[in-house]
Amino acid sequence: MTAPLHPAAPPANPRPTVVTISSYLLFFYAVLQVISVGVSIPMVTATQEVTEELYAGTAMEGAAVGGVIGSVLGIGISLLFAAGVVVLAIFNNRGKNPSRIVTWVAAGLTLCCTGLGLLATAASGALSGVETGDPNLPSQAELQERIEAALPGWYEPASLAIGILGMLAMLAAAILLALPAANEFFRKPPAMWEPPLPGTGYPMGGQYPGYPQAGAGQYPGQPQQHPAQPPANPAGPANPADPANPADPTNPTPPAG
Repeated sequence: MTAPLHPAAPPANPRPTVVTISSYLLFFYAVLQVISVGVSIPMVTATQEVTEELYAGTAMEGAAVGGVIGSVLGIGISLLFAAGVVVLAIFNNRGKNPSRIVTWVAAGLTLCCTGLGLLATAASGALSGVETGDPNLPSQAELQERIEAALPGWYEPASLAIGILGMLAMLAAAILLALPAANEFFRKPPAMWEPPLPGTGYPMGGQYPGYPQAGAGQYPGQPQQHPAQPPANPAGPANPADPANPADPTNPTPPAG
């Protein structure tokens, strides 16, 4: 049994479990982002209604419109970020190293933004007693109390849980992508030589490189050969005019006796 002419290409590195789990965590984070959009709708509605009611007829009457626009922009950014995380998870499963680097950057941004958001939520109670200084405007404490009263009871626990779970998911995904098993998977395999297919990659005329054309009789690089010359004196009668012929009458050298 003869060996195959063209050896099979080496198989790609199998995806390690750490990369698969990391991608699942990224998908989980994207789902949390979508859920957070639904959770934030009551907050947007309550803020708009309370602001319009308290600031009606004052210089801050248009503040409700600006708050709604900011909330809509925040929701759009969250959805775009969730879609980007899904794309990163798909390319991470395929072993694309640039997507892994972008995932680390996204994880760092998530930790900063979510951490700051949680700190701001925790500090909102302490800042609720700060007065605006204008007696014609409602105090910050009154505005905060009215908004919290308009929110459903599940809003704050759900929002806090989504923020913490999302932050932990992104952190775990980034750590798993930095493990040695993941490094081996994302390392670019060395390029391998592949021989040409039968009948391709050779010059026209059916000749192989390095071999002479039909009838040439020699190989490239070999010194050119000339046809053999006939002997000086082929077999036959002696030439009387040849100086080496002792029978030549013009030859002054007598034959040796």
